Amino acid sequence: MTEIRKGQPRTLLMRGIDLLSRREHSRLELFRKLSRTLQEGETIDDVNETLDTLQSRGYLSNERFAESRVRSREARYGNARLAYELRMSGVDDESIREALNQSGDELERARAVWARKFSEPPQDARERARQIRFLASRGFSFDVIGKVIEGGLDEDF
Repeated sequence: MTEIRKGQPRTLLMRGIDLLSRREHSRLELFRKLSRTLQEGETIDDVNETLDTLQSRGYLSNERFAESRVRSREARYGNARLAYELRMSGVDDESIREALNQSGDELERARAVWARKFSEPPQDARERARQIRFLASRGFSFDVIGKVIEGGLDEDF
């Protein structure tokens, strides 16, 4: 292993590995971060080559990023919001579908989120609208929201 001298600039590959050692990144996220750190003599083509190298070595994976992101956020958000976030990170639809399939039942997750916030069914139209808005803002589908709001804490619906 080569030694890095103080003051010697780190290569794009080293910077990419450093970022990936902290958490998973999508290819698009890593492209954006590395592009902001270009030094003299480095180009966008160098960034793309670096990303290709990281991908071929198995360090960079959109599929792994999608699974990680869904796993870390599934307890708070619905499938629509998770899919949106992954799309904005440059993950393809097939990888998104696979990651969401592994996330468990959206209805159960929505019930858990609802129970933490409200714990009792709405008593009037105003409260009902408030609860619906809350769950919709978390990215749950309206079918799921309807079942959660109508059922409250009932487990038999």
